[in-house]
Amino acid sequence: MKAERFSPLTRRRLHNFRANRRGWWSLWIFLVLFTVSLFAEFVANDKPFIVVYDGQIYAPIFKAYPETVFGGDFLTEADYRNPYLAELINAKGWMLWPPIRYNHQTVAWDLPVPAPAPPDLQHWLGTDDQARDVLARAIYGFRISVLFGLILSVGMLVDGAIVVVEYADKKMREGAPRRVAYISAAKRMAWPIIASTATTLAAFMPLLFWPGIVGE
Repeated sequence: MKAERFSPLTRRRLHNFRANRRGWWSLWIFLVLFTVSLFAEFVANDKPFIVVYDGQIYAPIFKAYPETVFGGDFLTEADYRNPYLAELINAKGWMLWPPIRYNHQTVAWDLPVPAPAPPDLQHWLGTDDQARDVLARAIYGFRISVLFGLILSVGMLVDGAIVVVEYADKKMREGAPRRVAYISAAKRMAWPIIASTATTLAAFMPLLFWPGIVGE
């Protein structure tokens, strides 16, 4: 959208925001991190993108395959990090892995030291006390936190706006000017909206005590 389409006040606010280099670059860093987290399964996963085996192409990241497909002995889902299965696949093909070969639940059983482990080439930020990759959990957790916050914020914003607009329409039908009606609606509905927001947040507080990545 061209700058001319904005009002002078909006253009001045955008200019002031861009002049604040810390805020401007923080916004872009946040957007980049959020975009990356949206594709968390393609960044941190214990399954490869593609497996080429015996001339066939498989996509484990989208579909579960039994171990027998790759020459294994069991009908359970293939564990591509298992050295035995990896050797079978590499003997007749190859695998394309994400940058981080762990998801938020993968337990690294082959740690050279007791968990929590310090950062190394396999675990860029180390592991937690249950031998799970910290960076993978941070990526998945960041996505959940941001999406939950956005959905909650937009929902409360829309709900509050509807309440204010309806009250303002009522005032205008009674003969009040538009400006006076909206100012009156904002003052009248401020505390009900604040109370509604507080109760909504209180309803989601138990999420902090849930097990798994949501609670952690």
